[in-house]
Amino acid sequence: MSRFVVVPQWQGSGSSRAMQLVDGAAAIAGDLPRAATTPVEVPLEAGESLGSGVRRLSSLVRVRECVERELESGDGPAIVIGGDCGVAIGAVSAVAAPDLALVWFDAHADLHTPESSPSGAFGGMVLRAILGDAPAALAVPSGVMADHRVVLAGARDLDPAESAFLDASAVSTLGPDALRDPDAFAEAVRATDASRVHIHVDLDVLDPAAMGGVSQPVPFGPSVAELVGAIRAVRDVLPMAGATLTGFSPASPDAAVDDLGAILRVIGALA
Repeated sequence: MSRFVVVPQWQGSGSSRAMQLVDGAAAIAGDLPRAATTPVEVPLEAGESLGSGVRRLSSLVRVRECVERELESGDGPAIVIGGDCGVAIGAVSAVAAPDLALVWFDAHADLHTPESSPSGAFGGMVLRAILGDAPAALAVPSGVMADHRVVLAGARDLDPAESAFLDASAVSTLGPDALRDPDAFAEAVRATDASRVHIHVDLDVLDPAAMGGVSQPVPFGPSVAELVGAIRAVRDVLPMAGATLTGFSPASPDAAVDDLGAILRVIGALA
């Protein structure tokens, strides 16, 4: 049975709907097997930036440490359920090594730094922090996660600073259309020459017609079937070191119910 760690973090989000991420994590947790699910307590307070340029940094650091401790104390890969996508920093850092591939399914690149971010929200910086470029308390140490083993998939809303970073890096980018051929997608991941993979899913990678409960929907994304097919194909070629699923911020309990079927299909592919 898969192990689930639920982290209702909202402090990494820059959205006015940030607190709805807590409700989204709780809605997903309600459909997970209780015996295999561990909640991680998230600070109530917003937190302070401490001069870092990252909003709410102090709370983000506390959650990262809690996630790392929880993952390191358990056996086998875990699926971390957010909350905002900042929970991925603890999830990835717990398993990161030069042999790890990272597949980042997201409509956005999350490649800002505190200097380039228009909002100061960590949710827009997480992938860059995983690559080592962030305040030390939130970064995976430089060189641990190799950029040529990162696959950014489904992204279609990038800022100029993020595009410039990608142009100068070895990160592979695969647009939404690439998910239509799961075998070719998996081959692109296998080409990283990694021996394990962490799969991150921000639910806004999906087309808005397939997923309503996200704060920043972006048109022309993949369907649920395409995303599920791509995840399963990747798992066929590399053993999974861990996974994260984030970004569910339903407007109401009724709206949450409308999306949970699709979310559970994605979780089923990860598990």
